[in-house]
Amino acid sequence: MEKDIKTEETSQQDQTPKYRNLVVGFNDLTLGISMVVAVAIGAGMGYGLEQIFGYAWLFWVGICFGIGAAINNMFKAYQRQMKEFEKLQQEPRYRYKKDLEEQKKKNEEK
Repeated sequence: MEKDIKTEETSQQDQTPKYRNLVVGFNDLTLGISMVVAVAIGAGMGYGLEQIFGYAWLFWVGICFGIGAAINNMFKAYQRQMKEFEKLQQEPRYRYKKDLEEQKKKNEEK
């Protein structure tokens, strides 16, 4: 019987990656870096296009694309965090306020 419990625990541990929390933490920390890199890449592309075609406004087009990519990175990080917060809302230790509000409403209706 003890072997069955141990095998269930190990199978649950095998399903989650070992360094998942570390990777998620690094992903959140690199948001600022990715925004700067996105703008820098856009500026580099704009500069390259300006050198190739000779139009000064292509540099600013590259900057705009870089800023757009940075905003996209920020939006994706926001969506990822909202998913995490929704998961936390379902946990019992964070759900007590919502449960108290529901009980108050039920008591007021009676």
